[in-house]
Amino acid sequence: MSDLTSTEVTGRPKTGWLSPMNARRWQNFKANRRGYWSLWLFLFLFIISLFAEFVANDKPIIASYKGEILFPVAVDYPEEKFGGFLAVTDYRSDFIQEEIEANGWMIWPPIRYSYRTINANVPYSAPTPPFWLMSKEERCAGYPEGVDDPGCNLGNMDWLGTDDLARDVLARVIYGFRISVLFGLLLTGFSAVIGVAAGAVQGYFGGWVDLLMQRFIEIWSSLPTLYILLIIAAILPPGFFVLLGVMLVFSWVSFVAVVRAEFLRARNFEYVRAARALGVGNFTIMFRHLLPNAMVATLTFIPFILSGAIVTLTSLDFLGFGMPPGSPSLGELVNQGKSNLQAPWLGITAFFTLSIMLSLLVFVGEAVRDAFDPRKTFQ
Repeated sequence: MSDLTSTEVTGRPKTGWLSPMNARRWQNFKANRRGYWSLWLFLFLFIISLFAEFVANDKPIIASYKGEILFPVAVDYPEEKFGGFLAVTDYRSDFIQEEIEANGWMIWPPIRYSYRTINANVPYSAPTPPFWLMSKEERCAGYPEGVDDPGCNLGNMDWLGTDDLARDVLARVIYGFRISVLFGLLLTGFSAVIGVAAGAVQGYFGGWVDLLMQRFIEIWSSLPTLYILLIIAAILPPGFFVLLGVMLVFSWVSFVAVVRAEFLRARNFEYVRAARALGVGNFTIMFRHLLPNAMVATLTFIPFILSGAIVTLTSLDFLGFGMPPGSPSLGELVNQGKSNLQAPWLGITAFFTLSIMLSLLVFVGEAVRDAFDPRKTFQ
């Protein structure tokens, strides 16, 4: 008996943790090679951005000082620990680096700049071009000893140049990518919960409930979102969660129509009538029996709505109504490219970052749409 496979024992093929239908959908998704690899590439970039502090930071990841192991990337040590007097240690200062190197060692991230770090050793007034567009003498001209200065190393180079405040562009892109994707994911997730619930109530009950909610949604969606953002920006300080809350108030409407249509179509099916006849409650019928079918159409829209949320945040940051000033923002980088036409690397970086991010999401969305296509799922 121990030598028999699960198929021989049960009489059914082993499908793993996926149902046969979802397994076919996953195979259809993988068959779209462009969307499949776009998903993995997007996840790879997003995971890197989640650990941005270990990739681009003006603090060492780990340090040893007088026999003690320190983690500056996670703990703000006072400068008096290293013989200074400031409340927070500036690890880029020559005094602190010489003190730690004389009594231990440091391991820096690949990029020794955070999104807010100002490079005081730029060769001339910012914005400055990427280091690989300059000669070694030129890119080390801002250091006291020139090309012989130990600070003129690869970790201190600006791979994509600096902006007009001498901040490293690559570091700001990494942190800005993380904020944009997190904002889009949170906005899309919360909007889906509210929109799906509202659409389910409308479609299932119909009648006056559907009529009143539909009129409310028509009025609500006609409100000028930008003007309301301007009013709120004049009252409340700008912030991530303030902006998320304001956008959530309006973005949930985009999910309602799809879910409502699916519930209107399916509420009179035989299995729903049978469930009612057996005394199954409305809530159970809605969210256990009807919602899985409605989510098929909803899931195909999520990658496109996610890309739309990222574009919205970028647009608001470009207009100055998004994240607080100084935050790592792709929209702020676009604005810098517009304001500094003599520094084309700013506009080119913003263009390619947004193009790659949105293209990957669109490719994933197309693959998801193909995966849930009934003509391919049930063939």
